Amino acid sequence: MRRLAEITKTTLLGGVLVVLPLWVSTLLLAKAVMGMLALLSPVTAQLPAEMHLRRLVAVAIVVLICFVAGVVVRTGPGLRAKSVLDRYLLERIPGYTLIRGLAGRITGQAEDATFAPALVEIEDALVPAFVVEEHPDGRYTVFVPSVPTPAAGTVYILERARVHLVDVPFTKAVSVISKWGAGSRDLLAAMRPPAA
Repeated sequence: MRRLAEITKTTLLGGVLVVLPLWVSTLLLAKAVMGMLALLSPVTAQLPAEMHLRRLVAVAIVVLICFVAGVVVRTGPGLRAKSVLDRYLLERIPGYTLIRGLAGRITGQAEDATFAPALVEIEDALVPAFVVEEHPDGRYTVFVPSVPTPAAGTVYILERARVHLVDVPFTKAVSVISKWGAGSRDLLAAMRPPAA
């Protein structure tokens, strides 16, 4: 009976750790979209009253603004301005660097090793992990996710020789973890030799 209670508790906790981040992310995204639409309401209010697609026009304006921002960032001055904004403002916001790193990995546009898939040596085993940070002395901070909930896990600081980067997309590594390790052969095949 005690074992059943323990299994129920850990299963429920694992489910909460999957559902809660998804729910919070969805709520934050919905709130952000509603905020953008509210900011654009003075513009869309100028549209003819018989036009029923005001929200669609507002979304199109947001997409256009994002596109223009992307074009500006591709220029030298725009990239420098973005770097200054990141360094002095955005990186001080809790969670910004994490979200930026994850978004970069998911879209395949990551610029650094943040959340790079890896296999790390823990005791006598290779364990799927993600590189969080590389230290000046060569060690890595890695996040070892729980199976099958990659949003929860443990953080380790490991020597460089125990961290083997894997040349697979972030989404493939997450898929292996969420499928109880099915597909691990792809991670092993893509494992880089240890860094010197």
